[in-house]
Amino acid sequence: MAVDSPLSSPLGPPACEKDAKALQFIEEMTRNAESVQQRVLAEILSRNAQTEYLTRFQLNGATDRETFKSKLPVITYEDLQPEIHRIANGDRSAILSAHPISEFLTSSGTSAGERKLMPTIKEELDRRQLLYSLLMPVMNLYVAGLDKGKGLYFLFVKSEIRTPGGLLARPVLTSYYKSDHFKTRPYDPYNVYTSPNEAILCPDSFQSMYTQMLCGLLDRHQVLRLGAVFASGLLRAIRFLQLNWRQLAHDMETGSLNSKITDPSLRECIVKTLKPNPELAQFVRHECSKDDWEGIIVRIWPNTKYLDVIVTGAMAQYIPTLDYYSGGLPLACTMYASSECYFGLNLNLMCKPSEVSYTIMPNMAYFEFLPHEPNLDSTGFDFTHELPPKLVDLVDVEVGKEYELVITTYAGLCRYRVGDILRVTGFHNSAPQFHFIRRKNVLLSIDSDKTDEAEQQTAVENASHLLREHNASVVEYTSHADTKTIPGHYVVYWELLVKDSTNSPDNDTLEQCCLAMEESLNSVYRQGRVADNSIGPLEIRVVKNGTFEELMDYAISRGASINQYKVPRCVSFTPIMELLDSRVVSAHFSPALPHWSPERSQ
Repeated sequence: MAVDSPLSSPLGPPACEKDAKALQFIEEMTRNAESVQQRVLAEILSRNAQTEYLTRFQLNGATDRETFKSKLPVITYEDLQPEIHRIANGDRSAILSAHPISEFLTSSGTSAGERKLMPTIKEELDRRQLLYSLLMPVMNLYVAGLDKGKGLYFLFVKSEIRTPGGLLARPVLTSYYKSDHFKTRPYDPYNVYTSPNEAILCPDSFQSMYTQMLCGLLDRHQVLRLGAVFASGLLRAIRFLQLNWRQLAHDMETGSLNSKITDPSLRECIVKTLKPNPELAQFVRHECSKDDWEGIIVRIWPNTKYLDVIVTGAMAQYIPTLDYYSGGLPLACTMYASSECYFGLNLNLMCKPSEVSYTIMPNMAYFEFLPHEPNLDSTGFDFTHELPPKLVDLVDVEVGKEYELVITTYAGLCRYRVGDILRVTGFHNSAPQFHFIRRKNVLLSIDSDKTDEAEQQTAVENASHLLREHNASVVEYTSHADTKTIPGHYVVYWELLVKDSTNSPDNDTLEQCCLAMEESLNSVYRQGRVADNSIGPLEIRVVKNGTFEELMDYAISRGASINQYKVPRCVSFTPIMELLDSRVVSAHFSPALPHWSPERSQ
């Protein structure tokens, strides 16, 4: 029941006193966005005044915006790599941050094929936890009674390494799940999970998924919301159920746990709660043995009110499949975050996925925005000038315009280009709201992988070397992220020039070409293939000669200039897909997993 409190927020009546304080905090931060931003910048510059990085640009202790903007350049990860490597190799001096770097957060973006290392400090965990604490108070405005059940969330830890200097390097969510903020979190009736910590923290992806699914089935009537970080992750869970429901049903019927669950603490935890339940086992068999899995989520978890998954950006390609499996349940995108920084939250949680906008919380970092012109070059600016481009402050962005996000963080990133392209959709009080458009320069993405055009070009070139013994070459190519399969996979269309028809490349050669492409792609892609099982084998589809000329003719018929036409390196438009697929003469899949190791190659 809503609480009539003097702290009640314009966002709506809070569900409880704790929610009222959270909603009031959102109101205060967004109402005073400009003064909060000035305070945040002054705090960052003041505390880091003696760092090597700020000293280099001779701020001389200045904390005002004008000096900051006139003296500090706008940078990318590559600009910071020398400092990152020094910290990773054990240099503990105040290089970027006055506070000790506690660990590196590994970004899903890459540099030279390796995950980027983002320095962080301990207090950032508090800042991230603060944003998490705001999510359910906002959700409770839209969905009642979430304190009467549980959430079935498929959450996983990923591999971590230590740098030569001894610092941990791991994904931001792995860092959070392994922290006391998560492991010893206080009981909150609005935030109870079906999965025990032991299942979430198990490093073996099969054991973790199996026990999380088992617990979700055992609590099926208690489940009020299903979620994963990305839409692709929730679909992998459904696919896992398709492949493993027989064993899961056996465990429920007999009260005995699958022998593949060997992690001692996990096994002990699950065995304590697992009791014979023949009725539930029979129900699971009845539902999962049907050929038609439409609406399977609401059939098995009938009280589910919504799905909590990211379906913006590249994840939007999964929306039709999620709708199919869920019977059209609402899709809630709750927050916007990255390894570099947590940014903000969605205040309109029941909107359509295509209308999702995130309100930037001005206390998280200092935010600037680089105007983005899609028709200019990749940056929209000439960075050869000595002065940096004129960036726009948080409260000064304009509705309808697109920007690239630039951040200055407490952990020492200064005027750092995140690479996200955002469009301003409106304001909540004086804080802008943004629709996530895309990652800059990303061509293909299935899960958290991000493959750009240069990487794809290199991969095609490396693979085409295998065609030489057949006196053949790749004339033209394009690609597509195929999400009809679970997990999704890359499809690359090749048109070949074969000079000797009696020596055409055979299936084995083309399969090896698939593997060679995968070996050439970045470490995030290869981890998805090898360790996370989040990406399927790459596929090459060979098309008839002349196919790409037909593609050009089609583009020109739709108004493209013949002088400016370039073969698109990634396609998703249905008529183009249909044209390409109608010209396929053979399809070939990678026959093995590419090489991947948690250890960095550098």
